[in-house]
Amino acid sequence: MSNVFEKLGTKTLINAYAPMTRFGGGVMRDEVAAAMREATQYCVDMPELQAVASRIIAEVTGAEAGIVTSGASAGLLLGTAACVTGLDAAKMNRLPDLTGMKNEIIVIRGQRNSYDRALRAIGVTLVEVGVSDRANGTGIRDAELSEIREAITDRTAAIFYLTKPHALPRLAEVVTLAHEFSLPVLVDAAAELPPGGNLRRFIADGADLVAFSGGKMIGGPQGSGILCGRRDLVAAALLQQLDLDYTYDEWNPPAKLVDKQRLRGVPRHGVGRSCKTGKEQIVGLLTALQLFAKESDKDREARWQLLSEKLVALLGGVASISARVIPDPDLSGIPVVEVSLEKAGAKLGGTELLHQLRSGSPRIEVNPWRPADGVLILSPACLREDDPPAIAERFQQILGSKSALASTARR
Repeated sequence: MSNVFEKLGTKTLINAYAPMTRFGGGVMRDEVAAAMREATQYCVDMPELQAVASRIIAEVTGAEAGIVTSGASAGLLLGTAACVTGLDAAKMNRLPDLTGMKNEIIVIRGQRNSYDRALRAIGVTLVEVGVSDRANGTGIRDAELSEIREAITDRTAAIFYLTKPHALPRLAEVVTLAHEFSLPVLVDAAAELPPGGNLRRFIADGADLVAFSGGKMIGGPQGSGILCGRRDLVAAALLQQLDLDYTYDEWNPPAKLVDKQRLRGVPRHGVGRSCKTGKEQIVGLLTALQLFAKESDKDREARWQLLSEKLVALLGGVASISARVIPDPDLSGIPVVEVSLEKAGAKLGGTELLHQLRSGSPRIEVNPWRPADGVLILSPACLREDDPPAIAERFQQILGSKSALASTARR
């Protein structure tokens, strides 16, 4: 029986890489899909729904407030806008014209990445500090707190921080410095789950705004995310995303999230209007978030461990490779399968194997960890229960089976 994608004229793939956007993310749990389906049958006041989302996100993260965004990148864009304007409707209306506003965001040079384009979309200038010696292997130094301090001026709107396990200086230290100058710290934690404790960790370290992806390990809709933190900044972010076609007198925003008395007027449709989230996305993300928070890291890893071990057992019959379960090299705590091509007798190299997996049927996407060395990584995070046999069969089609090789050798 064909699925909805095949009916539309495109083929599905087996995602043994990760919940990457370019592969459509992962596979939703039935409860999430069911909640989204139910949400399609009703209309709802969107600010009120975001206020409910704020309560749930606050309970899970320990933040004062939170909203559902259309992805982590949208969260960074909205968060940057909030840091620049605060709850000043006149400033919101002028973005991305930053004339007369704070227009600089300090960023550690070694933390620059393609996704910080979301910050620059607001019109701010990124002020880089530090050196990248540690990142590029030429030394041990990164940015120093003193360098961040020296970069702060009356034009500074916020400090941006990409939180990775190896990031220096530590977030708590950066927050302490930023708060000396009453500056907010905006954290990109898009892919920092698991462990589940990271949902609360960055807020506990004092971050003012934290952006998470909702479509990665949380298991929500691929086009969803979370922005959580200080209530006033979260409210400012939400106001620059909503449909606000009201007069001030008739406007009645949810008081638990937006303090109407702090605004001298209703902002126009804001710079983040293209980042709007639908009711289905919000309901799906909240359902997935509650399920993710309820499941322990231990139970989650045990589930992935079983899938990985099943895959290793099935790959054991494939010629010219060895497979084993290892911890994810990206330090995410996920058990993954490392597949290594044996140098002696291998029919093809890692890059060619990667291409054949992609071009076959079913198409299989794996992590090209070190293809030149013949090493690939297969993650169980996005696999369905029936995917491991299909993966092993495809490997066998490309490389042959060990039993067939043994039979040939005996002859």
